[in-house]
Amino acid sequence: MTKSTAPIPPQAAKRPHTITAHGRKRVDDYAWLRADNWRDAMRDPSLLPEPIRAHLEAENAYVDVVLADTTALQKQLFEEMRGRIKEDDSSVPARDGPFAYSSRHRQGGDYPLYVRRRFDDETGAVSGDEQVLLDGDKEGEGLAYFHLGGVDHSPDHTRLAYATDTSGSERYTLKVRDLETAEDFPETIENCAGGFVWANDSKTLFWVERDENDRPSRVRRWRLGDPTDDAEIIYEEPDPGFFVSVSKTESERFLLIDVHDHTTSELRILEADDPTGAFRLIAARRAGVEYDLSDAGDRFFIHTNTDGAVDFKVMTAPVADPAPANWAEWIEHRDGVLILGQRLFARHHVRLERVDSLPRIVIRRLSDDAEHVIDLNEEAYSLGLGEVLEFDTDVMRFGYASPTTPDQVFDYGMESRARTLLKTREVPSGHDPSCYVARRIFATSHDGASVPVTLLHHRDTALDGGAPVLLYGYGSYGITVPADFRTGRLSLVDRGMIYAVAHVRGGMAKGYRWYLDGRAENKANSFKDFVAAAETLIADGYTSRGKIVAMGGSAGGLLVGAALNMAPDLFAGVIAAVPFVDVLNTMSDAGLPLTPPEWPEWGNPIEDEAAFRRIASYSPYDNIAAAAYPPVLATAGVSDPRVTYWEPAKWAARLREHNTGGAPILLKTNLEAGHGGASGRWDSLKETALEFAFALKVAGLTG
Repeated sequence: MTKSTAPIPPQAAKRPHTITAHGRKRVDDYAWLRADNWRDAMRDPSLLPEPIRAHLEAENAYVDVVLADTTALQKQLFEEMRGRIKEDDSSVPARDGPFAYSSRHRQGGDYPLYVRRRFDDETGAVSGDEQVLLDGDKEGEGLAYFHLGGVDHSPDHTRLAYATDTSGSERYTLKVRDLETAEDFPETIENCAGGFVWANDSKTLFWVERDENDRPSRVRRWRLGDPTDDAEIIYEEPDPGFFVSVSKTESERFLLIDVHDHTTSELRILEADDPTGAFRLIAARRAGVEYDLSDAGDRFFIHTNTDGAVDFKVMTAPVADPAPANWAEWIEHRDGVLILGQRLFARHHVRLERVDSLPRIVIRRLSDDAEHVIDLNEEAYSLGLGEVLEFDTDVMRFGYASPTTPDQVFDYGMESRARTLLKTREVPSGHDPSCYVARRIFATSHDGASVPVTLLHHRDTALDGGAPVLLYGYGSYGITVPADFRTGRLSLVDRGMIYAVAHVRGGMAKGYRWYLDGRAENKANSFKDFVAAAETLIADGYTSRGKIVAMGGSAGGLLVGAALNMAPDLFAGVIAAVPFVDVLNTMSDAGLPLTPPEWPEWGNPIEDEAAFRRIASYSPYDNIAAAAYPPVLATAGVSDPRVTYWEPAKWAARLREHNTGGAPILLKTNLEAGHGGASGRWDSLKETALEFAFALKVAGLTG
């Protein structure tokens, strides 16, 4: 990929657009790539103006030409990755009363089928014929894009509510199916955010509606059979910086309206047996205070960071009067022991914690507060609470995986402590964990912070500085990239590449403070941590300068975009999937779907000059300078409401303009999808194959 051999790339026209804020002028030459009718185009990509569509199509054609020599490799990667997927795989059934519910894929199918079978109390097993409740392949047939949001049966098991998105814009249509006749009711609900919850009468649905700016902001109540236009607004959030969701406690006793941004929350509850009643407020929002709750008996269990509990604690409150004045500490705050979440059962409290960058599950008996930890012993692994639909049980479920160990699902006796393996992810083409090595190292960042880095490599890969590395990162919103098992990575590792994940600040790998130290005024720490991880891999002899391919998506695209500006010669290439790279412009536009809710994470550059200057100092688009940039592959989706398509389009154009080294800057736009890319599992694999082929090419491993 040199200047002499690369084809001529498309050149976006420069149409200077001057922006003035806080006494500072800047010129955006590529602002025209944002369509005036972007809202309409997001919902119907065919409405994208022709000049913009022509430019994106030219960019796609350029990608095809530059990566033409990887066509066979892409096909090989696709076949490898597909060969590791059990095409007719199914989830472990979860019992709910008389039925066990699960999902599965059919051989060759793109979308899941939701099914159930009768549960036999005498044998303790499922029995009888499978009933298909919803056939995703049938629903998505003939559609360029299809995605299922919420899918949930009614409490009496007679109906199924489900939400579908057919554009990628994340505006869902909600329907209800009669499970006896397999026919949908005639009423449909539009502009749903994808989430909903049943009241216990099995006739009333509470759902979240998107407003004109595509924000989930209103909760409506609708009784089956009534005109949908009569659906009552029972809550509307006036602050555009807060999102709204609905859910139900594990006991199914209470419905919840959750109003939240990234660091503040507020809950309202209603008895699920009283769907026409009024929701009552638990605790009014206070900036920086988060809480969620579950119930058992006459107590609420409140998971919260109130009163300075940075890594959270659990408090209890009486169901009759759960005002904050009645909260009592039950599990104390312990600095460095992050309580990630909780799940309640009739006789047990389960919490998921993270200690020393590793997760663990703690079981606590409600009758006497005795507790124990489930033992796990790998150096790096992922752990999660599994689906259990029943409340009155002594058996919980959890999922376990590591970079070398395929996903496993266990039932765990909370009293007996017996662990039953229900399923291990099958890799049809074969997988020998002993062929791979997973390890955890630590990089020292600019200020002395110790950054965890998870590595996966083949046991035969020489660790002599010659191996290329794919270094992945995210680092925002407190999201922690798990040390999990992904079969796709093996296609890189089997070819001699080391796969690494830098758990930078902005995530919560080392607790909530790790998140606070990588957001807002501390955001630069995330980028410096990522660069430090790369430099440590070099210093420790895993790889060499110029042999690292950086990869991140969405806010992870911001991470790698900022790192690219900081140290372009460090990387062999960069993969930025739907990257959030035009941060200053996006955060300065209150009309975009996610801008107000994002201000707590990044700062509000409209009203706060310090936030403006801080964001301006790292925004990848605004900090491109004349430099020899390595090859870059950016992706975009026209229907994307999270990272609008013009961000990566503008970024690619400006990178190409300022690139002095001649390495190709590539932009691949899905003209029929949104933030998640292609919806079908096989088309999605093709997108991954393209990204991995690019990584292998720039790493010199295509021979």
